[in-house]
Amino acid sequence: MSGARGQILGSIRRSLGRGEVQGEVRSALEERLTKPKAGLIPKRSQLNGKGLVDLFCAMAEGVQASIDRVADMEAVPEAINRYLAGQNLPARIKMADHDLLNALPWDKVPSLTRLTGATAGDDQVSLSAAFAGIAETGTAMLLSGPDGPTTLNFLPETHMVVLPEEAIVGAYEEAWERLRQHQKDKGLDHLPRTVNLITGPSRTGDIEQTILLGAHGPHRLHIILVGDGKEKQG
Repeated sequence: MSGARGQILGSIRRSLGRGEVQGEVRSALEERLTKPKAGLIPKRSQLNGKGLVDLFCAMAEGVQASIDRVADMEAVPEAINRYLAGQNLPARIKMADHDLLNALPWDKVPSLTRLTGATAGDDQVSLSAAFAGIAETGTAMLLSGPDGPTTLNFLPETHMVVLPEEAIVGAYEEAWERLRQHQKDKGLDHLPRTVNLITGPSRTGDIEQTILLGAHGPHRLHIILVGDGKEKQG
């Protein structure tokens, strides 16, 4: 535990009039942290394969996200270019410096300008790579880090996300378990600093209970859902 964190927790314990948790209580807490139990899993998310993908699409589109299903990674750059042209957006994106995105065949769209890194809010379109998709609610899970600046998720007017179909899980509990295993495989004992769960574009209903998109973040969320190349996507 870091010195600062220890001081904060120590101050809380003193204000509560007790010392550090010990004995059976401590063992029970450590067991809960190292082996978290899943909550209730919605029946609608207990699907496999195509059923999961179809549910994800239905739920995401139900909250005004747009979906473009492509056969494989080779088709992603052209899908991006096609979307930008269809929305009358400039052929310029700010993208995460992510291995998945860097490996795309960008030479297929020579007219597209690409910049990498975080945004200061002056970019109209951003591109991120999702760690997982959650079919239960049509949610994209994105991780912060050098290859996933959080500013790309919230500051541009249009946010585009690349999500492999194989990364779609049924419920939130499965997504968190996938993330814990991912961190463990990397030799890390902690989660990323920030995990963003994005369900559709930004919205608010504060004014006369009328839904307004883009009030506190992107006006558009466009998800490019990528197959494994074995089957033509519809």
